Amino acid sequence: MNDALFDMPMNESSHATIHEVSEGRGQLQVTGLAPVNYQEQTERILLEFLPGDFPPQALLALLGSRFSRRKRCAHLTLEVATNRTFVIHATRLGIIDGFSEPQPGTFELRCKRQTFWQNPLPWLTAPFSGHTAPDWRFSGEKRHPRRPPIPSGEVYRRHLPGLNTTFSLRTIDLDRDLQAFNKWMNLEQVAYFWEQTGTLEEHAAYLTGLFEDPRVHPLIGCFDEEPFAYFEVYWCKEDRIAPYYDVHDHDRGWHVVIGESKHQSAGKLRAWFNSLMHYMFLDDPRTQRIMGEPRIDHTRQIDFLKSQGYGHLKNIQLPHKKAALLLLERDFFFEERPL
Repeated sequence: MNDALFDMPMNESSHATIHEVSEGRGQLQVTGLAPVNYQEQTERILLEFLPGDFPPQALLALLGSRFSRRKRCAHLTLEVATNRTFVIHATRLGIIDGFSEPQPGTFELRCKRQTFWQNPLPWLTAPFSGHTAPDWRFSGEKRHPRRPPIPSGEVYRRHLPGLNTTFSLRTIDLDRDLQAFNKWMNLEQVAYFWEQTGTLEEHAAYLTGLFEDPRVHPLIGCFDEEPFAYFEVYWCKEDRIAPYYDVHDHDRGWHVVIGESKHQSAGKLRAWFNSLMHYMFLDDPRTQRIMGEPRIDHTRQIDFLKSQGYGHLKNIQLPHKKAALLLLERDFFFEERPL
């Protein structure tokens, strides 16, 4: 993040960046515009007059510089001299929750922590699934919404101040990732739970099949660009777990392989877990629940998921394993979890 307190891409050539000048004072800089000075008070930030072409989305950088580093900060108020059109635009974009005008031309913009974390702009680096209009399909006898094709490249990026590292997710690439995928799947501790050992050719065929199936999104997780994990994110309505509970149209599930042991610290575990859940909820705002179905004897993972807010619905017998069916609700994740 260079020397910036928070840096957020606006588009391919523009960024909104926060630079701290001194304690409680700084500048919000948008590429191509004069910097806007701000002064911070308790749960309140006072901004200078905003120029007429100032984009409301840039306020997310200022909010992010606070909410990302202060896990106990529940809400912020931005006091700014601007016009009502700007304020309404910011509200409709989901940047703020509400506003008031204590005096003509001066607005107080209110934002809750969970509102900020549900805005995709600071985190998603590819178009999200939520753009897909309702349109129904059948997979065998399963009726479900049409799923968008899997994007290529990076889809999510988040700087983690507490670890001084950056976590990112990208769609797996055969040329780039097949060797690592093959090594990870053949690890003894992975093979026991995944049952996916094989040759390079077999794994290439397996991944090629996933690329052709929009039900599943195969992802590589990285810390500071170094691959360490493989994730499969899937839509539950088309999955084999659908008959075992009251499945919703946009429920999602996931599987994980941690391939590099040096990234298995407790801090990094919580970091990638929170970030992966965050990505799945952001990728489609209609997703209200994330499901887990670890093997019933994978007690370590089950206990961890319960500690992070997953509820245990029941145990189920799948064709290939007996599993614990677990559920994480969107409201709990954003309102109770310290992202």
